[in-house]
Amino acid sequence: MTRLGHYTGVRLVSAYAGCGGLDLGFVQAGCEAVWANDLDPVAVATHNALLGEKAVAGSIDTVRWPKRGSAEIVVGGPPCQGFSVAGKMQPGDPRSQHVFRFLDLVEHVRPEAFVMENVKALAVNDRWATIREDLFARATRLGFRTSLLLLSAADFGVPQRRERMFLIGLRRDDPPAKIDATVSSPLTVAEALGRLPRWGARGNETICTAGITPAKRPILRPTAYRGSLLFNGNGRPLKLDLPAPTLPASMGGNATPIVDQHELETGEESWIVGYHRRLMEGGAPVKRVPAHLRRITVEEAAELQSFPRGMQWFGTNSAKYRQIGNAVPPRLAFEVARAVLDALGASVARPVAA
Repeated sequence: MTRLGHYTGVRLVSAYAGCGGLDLGFVQAGCEAVWANDLDPVAVATHNALLGEKAVAGSIDTVRWPKRGSAEIVVGGPPCQGFSVAGKMQPGDPRSQHVFRFLDLVEHVRPEAFVMENVKALAVNDRWATIREDLFARATRLGFRTSLLLLSAADFGVPQRRERMFLIGLRRDDPPAKIDATVSSPLTVAEALGRLPRWGARGNETICTAGITPAKRPILRPTAYRGSLLFNGNGRPLKLDLPAPTLPASMGGNATPIVDQHELETGEESWIVGYHRRLMEGGAPVKRVPAHLRRITVEEAAELQSFPRGMQWFGTNSAKYRQIGNAVPPRLAFEVARAVLDALGASVARPVAA
């Protein structure tokens, strides 16, 4: 193998790869994807269309692993539901053990570096302190120096306030202790959606058909966007002049975020803001919402995650939304990849243009 530092095609192995958001960022930074795996065959189909026929579908426990020494970097985002504050946070959740299965793969491949992505809670919640300590100890036994970073995608040009943990291990050098933000002001929902064709037009036509119904007993907080529950279901309205909150994997039905199309086109105050104000003043809840309230499309969700425009998504509409919601934003992944490759002394390619 050519020495790192003179080798632009650093080989990449990926577990729990999903549709390839994390992998795409590493490929954009100069890595060569040689093997990937995910349990979901639909996500694997999307991954292969995006990055070539490298991914295999099936359980990490049953698929054939790549050969020892087959990659310089191993990455992955093991299932996070057991750690997420959006779930039950059960210490015994079997999905939580996949963080250690990921390190089994690292031990098998023997790379120069690894990157494990997961939810913020695993990095900061006291409930998971023992698991963090066990991960650090296992990585040390495998010969890695580690750092634990908590990054917000909005700091790196992603129009979404998505915070994620990255456990980085390097075999011979110190891993990056921090990764500096690359933007001084975050990209907003309006700016991101303004890059796409108009809602319903070709290139932005994969529409969510779930209706929007007002709550009979709305819950009111000081603003329409933080804590107020104005509509049935888990879908929340997006404030267009800010980055979006974390897009959930449960999108596709009534958990799909909501936008006011009239506000998006004209810049006028959203009907949602006015409705919230009337409710705060004692007005009665409405029985139906105006037609210009609608849910974001698959293409808009992908844009808010920084995926390439026009990429091919496989599966049903709900499966497409799920793949997007489960993914690491590629633009965030690129910055992590660049920091890791810099630490390894490897050459780094320029990012793909937005």
